[in-house]
Amino acid sequence: MAVNPADIAWVLTSTALVMLMTPALAFFYGGLVRRKNLVSTLVQCIAIFAVVSLVWFFWGYSLVFGPSIGGVIGNLSLVGLNGINVNTINPTYAAGIPEILFFAFQLKFAAITPALIIGACAERIRFRSLLIFVVLWSTLIYSPIAHWLWNANGWLHVLGAWDFAGGIVVHVAAGVSALAAALIVGRRKGCVYWKDQMKALDRKDPNAPAMGTEFKPTNIPYVILGAGLLWFGWFGFNGGSALGADSIAVSAVVATNLAAAAAAVSWMILDWIIKGKPSAIGISVGAVCGMAAVTAAAGYINFTAAVIIGLAAGIISNLVANWRAGRSKIDDTLDVFACHGIGGIIGAVAVGLFATVTVNSAVTNGLFYGNPGLLGIQVFAVVVVAAFSFVGSYLLLRFVDLFSPLRVSPKEEDEGLDMSQHGEEAYNLD
Repeated sequence: MAVNPADIAWVLTSTALVMLMTPALAFFYGGLVRRKNLVSTLVQCIAIFAVVSLVWFFWGYSLVFGPSIGGVIGNLSLVGLNGINVNTINPTYAAGIPEILFFAFQLKFAAITPALIIGACAERIRFRSLLIFVVLWSTLIYSPIAHWLWNANGWLHVLGAWDFAGGIVVHVAAGVSALAAALIVGRRKGCVYWKDQMKALDRKDPNAPAMGTEFKPTNIPYVILGAGLLWFGWFGFNGGSALGADSIAVSAVVATNLAAAAAAVSWMILDWIIKGKPSAIGISVGAVCGMAAVTAAAGYINFTAAVIIGLAAGIISNLVANWRAGRSKIDDTLDVFACHGIGGIIGAVAVGLFATVTVNSAVTNGLFYGNPGLLGIQVFAVVVVAAFSFVGSYLLLRFVDLFSPLRVSPKEEDEGLDMSQHGEEAYNLD
């Protein structure tokens, strides 16, 4: 079977675009933390990319795309890319490109997914423990989920669940796992629950923290830069998932842009109404929420649906983030669950509503095109993946904490992770 040079060129370009998303995420997250934790946040993303690249080579790819064992997990026949060379083609997944390129493209998804999680426990997690958790999570959480949905014989795929570019595999899994991480690692020192503030103020406690006490981002331009680069890279994330230079790739790119724009605008307007001013951070976060939301559906929906998904994601994720910050005890530092978890859920459910064979003949029609059954399947897939991700991550974090404490000491947290974990500072002002 001959490869298609145009397909190779597009997927190779998309692979590079998705790789760019990891340093983009690093700047996006890094700008949101305090200065003393900037370097640690940046390097966590890069280190995770390096570590997971090796995990994917040695066993991850085989667990996801190797011959299926009961639809649950792949066997180890492809460990270390056994039997795969530059001329090998796997027609089951990508007939127009070498399998090694498919491996490289999927590697970028495997690498960025655990990097998303770190935003929930930023500024307080021990570097060594994080890396141990990432290896275990990539092997025991990500690989089974990706196999269930993306392997041709994965049980959720056979059931009829659809996930175009990782709305469930990447965003639901990472977002819900991030929630578990925030709960296990605990709140940052000085992160005050709003009800505690109210009680202290009612008692007229002179030591009561001021209302609105918060941790200020260190560099908002970094946040905007990161969001812009994520937006750019996401064209490869979603468009490349067509695995060919064709009309589905074009449709996915346009849908991605429209959803990002709609979410950025809806988040901005809601901030304007509630807070009186449009937040630069909010606009940036809104765009990312829109892209996370449209990921599952990008290659299956028309452009009106993409705008609807983006508008919904910007509003709902904003409300969840504000509820989390103001009404819960959860210190999800960078609102990973509100952005990626909620966004991923919105997009996965939207497939059940808006998917249409007029855009992609491979997909099943959704509710609005006469097939309510797909909506039920999508909701079921979300519930299964969310439950597996949360429980699995919770147990893995507890396990790692037994022999390698997850959280840095109070002294190290005060000093900042840049110095306590890496012995470096972001800015030398001497």
